[in-house]
Amino acid sequence: MKLNLKRPIIFFDLETTGVDTARDRIVEISMIKVMPDGEEIVKTRRINPGMHIPEEATAIHGITDDDVKDEPTFAQIARSLEQFIRGCDFGGFNSNRFDLPVLVEEFLRAGVDVDFKRRRFVDVQNIFHKKEQRTLVAAYKFYCDKDLDDAHSAQADTMATYEVLKAQLDRYDDLENDVDKLAEFSSRGEAADYAGRILYNEKGEEVFGFGKYKGRSVAEVFRLEPSYYAWMMNGDFPLYTKKVITEIRMRDKIQK
Repeated sequence: MKLNLKRPIIFFDLETTGVDTARDRIVEISMIKVMPDGEEIVKTRRINPGMHIPEEATAIHGITDDDVKDEPTFAQIARSLEQFIRGCDFGGFNSNRFDLPVLVEEFLRAGVDVDFKRRRFVDVQNIFHKKEQRTLVAAYKFYCDKDLDDAHSAQADTMATYEVLKAQLDRYDDLENDVDKLAEFSSRGEAADYAGRILYNEKGEEVFGFGKYKGRSVAEVFRLEPSYYAWMMNGDFPLYTKKVITEIRMRDKIQK
């Protein structure tokens, strides 16, 4: 089934140095840009992460330090990549919890302030888990009746994710072919940041999703205990989380 698109959507997958969204780096990125008229633009490239690729990561995706030593860093391609994805929605497999946060962190490190607040994010894994409870390899076999022979290759995983979503639309009559609806269905809950440290309560207010102030208003806690803001800014939190809490703090100061 052809996707019903109001604007382009980027299906993407990352291979990385590890699974820490705040610390680890991208070593390969693959994107399929699907246009509203059905045109598909595929871009895949390897990236020098500027750090050693641990052997356990290489064991998964097969990419070594030597493979990327002559490739550009993310900072060197960040602006051209931002132009490629500008104005697009996003789709991926476990992308809301991993790939998207990692991508945003890389942009922020490179000094490129991407704003995805008006974009939609379709996580095909979440749709799959709500419907069938499987993995990408099983999803590809289940929905497309194909074996994913090159699993953990960014381009193979990206193409498989795109094909799975189209097959899901064919299979489920109640799954609406609309990116806004797909993003809503595939979300796991509202968060103000990608790491889930800052959530929204039923009133739409930002609250902490962790620690001793879990469930408490972020703005209120920062008013009562300014040192907590400083602790978070100096702590090992993702750059995007720090950006979000800074926006909350500045907004609260303006409103006072």
